[in-house]
Amino acid sequence: MVIDVKDLYEKLEEYKGKDITLQGWVRNHRKQKEFGFIDFHDGTYFKSVQVVYDNKLSDFEEIQKLRVGSSIEVLGTVMDSPAKGQEFEVHLKEWKLFGDSPEDYPIQPKRHTREFLREQAYLRPRTNLFGAIFRVRSVAAMAIHEYFQSHNYVYVHTPLITTADCEGSDQMFKITTFDFNHLPMKDGKVDMSKDLFGKTAFVTGTGQLHGEAFAMAYKKIYTFGPTFRTEKSNTKTHSNEFWMIEPEIAFCDLEGLMDIEEDMLKSVVQRVLDKCPLEIDFFDQFVEKGLKEKLTKLVKAKFTRISYHDAIDILKKADVKWEFTPSYDDDIAKEHEKYITEYFNGPVFITNWPKDIKTWYMKVNDDGKTVAAVDLEVPGAGELMGGSQREEDYDKLLKRIKEMNVDQDTVDWFCNLRKFGGCYHSGFGMGFERLLIYLTGVDNIRDVIPFPRTPNNCDY
Repeated sequence: MVIDVKDLYEKLEEYKGKDITLQGWVRNHRKQKEFGFIDFHDGTYFKSVQVVYDNKLSDFEEIQKLRVGSSIEVLGTVMDSPAKGQEFEVHLKEWKLFGDSPEDYPIQPKRHTREFLREQAYLRPRTNLFGAIFRVRSVAAMAIHEYFQSHNYVYVHTPLITTADCEGSDQMFKITTFDFNHLPMKDGKVDMSKDLFGKTAFVTGTGQLHGEAFAMAYKKIYTFGPTFRTEKSNTKTHSNEFWMIEPEIAFCDLEGLMDIEEDMLKSVVQRVLDKCPLEIDFFDQFVEKGLKEKLTKLVKAKFTRISYHDAIDILKKADVKWEFTPSYDDDIAKEHEKYITEYFNGPVFITNWPKDIKTWYMKVNDDGKTVAAVDLEVPGAGELMGGSQREEDYDKLLKRIKEMNVDQDTVDWFCNLRKFGGCYHSGFGMGFERLLIYLTGVDNIRDVIPFPRTPNNCDY
């Protein structure tokens, strides 16, 4: 019977002294004159299995030709290993080659730079680093679903194609079926009424608006899927395609929203610590020293909550020569986020931002100058979540739409939610890749998403 390497490690005592069959790939092959060692990996577990063979095998000379990257099946006996730090080894009896690999196979058993591996994105999951990253990605995604499902949230699949101009049309990809060489024109402009949807359509930048519609029926919902932005940024934290988690909660104010954000994040981090101990230890040793301590500390921490005004006060009083001078009217920069989290020695919620630097659907506070918005800043990753209490008053929302020059026709239905049994409600968005940067210590978004889409990069 074929078993997985993960099952072999977890049920080792059950398999010791018995014959097993494994299917996977050759990570390394150390050949000696009379014997050899195959570093065998099947992707189900972080650790590999050492397969040992000697010249008593009738096809000894053939197996010595096995190259790194080849896919094979091995039948062997699980035995205690004489090597220090190695629990067991498999003594080979029979083997089968499924797929050979050439001598110039790119992923050789040596240290490769991350830049080189980005150029081999379709092969990089076969390395220790990226194997660990994408396993953590899988576990974290499941942990997010488990959290919301266990707290009575409904998972909603919001559309990827939308006509709602939520994030600003300059930030959204446009969709068309037109032949660019024969565009229908009207009054000097492209006639979008002739297009597939009869109007301008976008690839979504957020599932929030559609999520709010479902929150008014189910009370608590969340979306979790890909989103797209046209931002031409080459920073380590921006990508044109990324994944977002966006819960929307009816009968929830800003304080309640922060409670949910904190509880959810702690739950996900703890789940990753529990399910991926080998991967976290690997990151802690080779990627970010102190990562495990940082994550463990977060789970036990009480997140600080301060207003935007108080945060700027702290920054202005700091004995630091800033690249960007803190201002009560502007967004805060990366250097400011870093200082604030270090100042409080942990995650910080910054609340009540100036309304002029935030978007149109956020609830304006009684002071008329700020909105009930919140950003969560975490050590090492900066802004991890952004949310707000939404404006539930129909007339006030229309006023904000006009002030911000939003096309009301594209969000008419969204505004009507306030007319048909509306209530106070809140929601937030968390970039999944930002979370993974925090969980793994890998500081570039290109390395925590399988096939990154960034300016001038759309390979594979």
